[in-house]
Amino acid sequence: MNSKAAGPRPVLIVGYVAFAVPAITAFQAADSVVYVEEPDVARKRNLAEAVQHIGYARELIEWEYHLPGRADAFFAAHPDLDPVAVIPAVEYAVPFAARLAERYGLPGASLGAAQLLRDKHQLRTVAAAAGIANPASEPVADAAELADFMARHPGPAVLKPAGRQASVGTRVLRTPDEAEEAWAFGQAQDEGAFVPDRPIASVMLAEEYVDGPEFSVEMLVSDGRPVFANTTGKVLYPGPCPIEAGHTVPAELDDRQRKSLVAETERLAAAIGFGDGVLHCEWIVADGVPVLVECAGRLPGDSIPDLIEAAYPVELTRAYFALMSGAPLGPLPDRAERATAARFLAPDRPGTVTAVHGLDAAAAAIGVQLAVVGIAPGHRAAGLRSSWDRVGIVTTLADTPAEARRLADAAAALVRFEIDPNARTEDHT
Repeated sequence: MNSKAAGPRPVLIVGYVAFAVPAITAFQAADSVVYVEEPDVARKRNLAEAVQHIGYARELIEWEYHLPGRADAFFAAHPDLDPVAVIPAVEYAVPFAARLAERYGLPGASLGAAQLLRDKHQLRTVAAAAGIANPASEPVADAAELADFMARHPGPAVLKPAGRQASVGTRVLRTPDEAEEAWAFGQAQDEGAFVPDRPIASVMLAEEYVDGPEFSVEMLVSDGRPVFANTTGKVLYPGPCPIEAGHTVPAELDDRQRKSLVAETERLAAAIGFGDGVLHCEWIVADGVPVLVECAGRLPGDSIPDLIEAAYPVELTRAYFALMSGAPLGPLPDRAERATAARFLAPDRPGTVTAVHGLDAAAAAIGVQLAVVGIAPGHRAAGLRSSWDRVGIVTTLADTPAEARRLADAAAALVRFEIDPNARTEDHT
C-alpha cells in the first residue's frame, strides 16, 4: 500500500491498465481510487511505486483475484472499505469484480454472466441456445483431437484457449496436417508481466473458421438494457495468427447492418443475464449474419475507448464509472459526429530492432492525433504471435470512417523497423 490518506468512498479498479490512466485522471478526484492487483503482477510491473505517482490513486491492494472464491475472501478482509463502484479493468478481473460488486451491494454484471463471459465454450453454449449464430466449437485435449475435429468439419479451423486474452495461443489451420504445429503453438501462452507466475489452466477449443468482415460492439448496459452502443470495424494482420491490425470507429456499416450487430449484442446480454456494465462483443458477419466470436465484460483495449470518445464525442469512461456507481448518466449520443481510426505498428519478423524510422513523419501527417512507438533499438522482436507483440499505434480523426481509415493507413506506412534477423528470440519484451 502507499502512504496516501484515506478519502471519500473509493472506486475499486481490479487490474492496472497504464493506458487508462489519462482518461481516469480527467474525472476522478484525488485519492479516490483503490487498485487491486495480483501480487506477482504488481511486483513484476513495479506497481507499488507507479500508483504513488497517480493523483487519483489512494492505494494498491495486492490480492490473488484470479483464483476462485477470492472476491468473498476480499470482502471478508475489507468489510468496511465501502466502495462506490467496482470496475474490472482487465479480462481476468471480470468474475472477481462481478462477485465483489454483489457482496458490496453495487451495480455489476452478475457473477453468473461474468463467468460465462470468461469461458468461451460455455458462452457459445448459452448463445447458441438463444438462437445466436455460432461456429461449430468443441474442447480438444491434444493435436489428434484437433485433427479429428477438422476431419468432421472440413475446411479451415481455429484453435484457441477458452479463457485467455489478446489472441494468445490462437492459430488458424487450413488442413489437419497442421494440427501438431498448431497445438504446439497454442500451448505457448506466456503473457509475461501481465499474469501471475503460477500456472493458468487452459482449455483449448477447436472451432470452424468463419470468413467475413470483423466488427465489435461496445455497449453500456444498465439493468440489462443498452444505454449506449458503438460499432467498431476491424482489420487483421495477414497470416495464421488472427491479430487485430487496426480499428475504425464507427464501423463502415449501413444503418440496417449496424442495428443488426447492436441487436445481437443486446440479445446476448439478455441470454447470459448481464446486469450492469460494459460489453465488448466481437462478431464476424458471414452472408449477412452476425456470427459470435467472443465477448468481454470490460472496456475494450487497443485504444478503442479513446477512438469512441473522439468520434462521438462522448465521455465513455466517465459514463461507465458513473453507471457502475449507480449515478445518473445523462443523455448519451446515438450516432458519431466524426470518425476515428487506429493502426498498430509492429516489426514484421523476428530479430533485434536496430532502428525505427518515420515516426516523426507519421505524427505530422494529415489527421493524425497520436503516433507512438514503445520500443527502441535493442528490442528483441519475436514476430507477430499475439497482440502483445505490437509495439506502437497511429490514430486519426476525420469526417468519415473511410477517410479516417485511409489517413491511418497512410501514416502507419511511414513507420519502418530495421531488424537484424540473426538475433532471434522467443521472449516477450
